[in-house]
Amino acid sequence: MRKLFIKELTKANKKKNIYLIINDLGFNVIEPFKDKFPDRIFNAGVSEQNMMGMAAGIASEKCNVFVYSIANFSTFRCAEQIRNDIDYHNLPVTIVSVGSGLGYGNLGYTHHALQDYALMRCFSNMIIMSPGNNNELVSIINYIRKNPQPSYLRLDKNDQIDKKFKKIKVEPGKIIKLVNGNSKKIILTTGNVQNLALKIRNKKFKNHSVYSMPIWGMKYKIKFRNLIKKFDEIITVEDHLHDGGFGSWIKECLVNTNIKTKIKSKFIKDSVINKVGSSDYLLNKYGPK
Repeated sequence: MRKLFIKELTKANKKKNIYLIINDLGFNVIEPFKDKFPDRIFNAGVSEQNMMGMAAGIASEKCNVFVYSIANFSTFRCAEQIRNDIDYHNLPVTIVSVGSGLGYGNLGYTHHALQDYALMRCFSNMIIMSPGNNNELVSIINYIRKNPQPSYLRLDKNDQIDKKFKKIKVEPGKIIKLVNGNSKKIILTTGNVQNLALKIRNKKFKNHSVYSMPIWGMKYKIKFRNLIKKFDEIITVEDHLHDGGFGSWIKECLVNTNIKTKIKSKFIKDSVINKVGSSDYLLNKYGPK
């Protein structure tokens, strides 16, 4: 998704009002944007707090800013600056994190992104954008271009780019059908776990429909609450801890309602992962089943 993101961002910069900020990483990925718009990209160095301050300053001049880094660097290391400089002022900054979930499993616990939903979705103006495939990512870039606002874009770190894309329309709180099945019982996923959700379906829930929800957040609970009513059972799948995650957000949508929909959650084990290995290895060992 990294190279596809840069490719689509470069195409989206038609008005030349998009800026990209990195912090000493992203090389061999960001070059297409840098080559075409050398005056629209900055390397803030190993200084994430300053990087967010730069982004806020540029965005205050009616520019659309994208901040690109590995997930742990672009979230927890500069959480105060995200809250005070970007979200509080409702500025058009998209925080792009690479290596969702256990994507950087070979670098150990410090590089896991297992609590990032919990942090980012608690900011009042922030929306969560978590594409599960390339079609969703392409559509999300187009949505951000048309609707600049505080955003958290969570990407898998694979570099595969499909040659053909299916045009889909993504909206906050909207779900996208992936597999037909029972119209009342569904598996609902966000982010890069769609293949895992399909495996879970084939093992335990063969009659369930499978849906994806690439855009969600604090502001869209009421909208999604109206959609929940249509289903008898929702099984959520995510590469995040349960507390503060996607499944937890779904359950929060039902608070103080009479909606009887049953919610079951599949998530990363709620324990410190002290093993090092590939993302596939760790996901198989600690991931949802």
